[in-house]
Amino acid sequence: MRTCKNCKDKFEPQYNSVQSVCSFECSIELTKANSKKKAKKEWSKEKKKRKDALKTNSDYIKELQVVFNKWVRLRDSGLNCISCNKPAKKENAGHYRSAGGNPELRFEPLNCHLQCEYCNTYQHGNLIDYRINLISKIGLDKVEWLEGKHDPKHYSIEELKGLKVFYNLKIKSLCK
Repeated sequence: MRTCKNCKDKFEPQYNSVQSVCSFECSIELTKANSKKKAKKEWSKEKKKRKDALKTNSDYIKELQVVFNKWVRLRDSGLNCISCNKPAKKENAGHYRSAGGNPELRFEPLNCHLQCEYCNTYQHGNLIDYRINLISKIGLDKVEWLEGKHDPKHYSIEELKGLKVFYNLKIKSLCK
């Protein structure tokens, strides 16, 4: 005995050993349902293509920021907050030089370190302590380089996609 894929009734196969429906009517209904599923799947693919075509640079920057922040949290996993030097209850990827004020340093690994939610959000980065601990972590010359002037970076969509792939690969290697 088999179960009909359409009506779920039990039946004895009459035509061949791979028969999956109990009647001709169930066969027609199942075919209609399968074609609807196929059309829905094709529409989902088409919709995704259309959405991707509408994305702007800022959409790709937001996606990359999520991946970059995840990588920073994984890279610094097990370390204390860069500012208060306490274990972070909720981990953030805190930028020393803000991403809004210094977009050229947004994806600079030396500029972003593990920070607790309290220091990053409620103390606006706790920058004085951040700087002190950052000097001991990466050195004064690199901190002064971060504080210096930088040429603006204008990422193309292809560069942003490439960076996203790069940081996703780094995340995978850290997770292993």
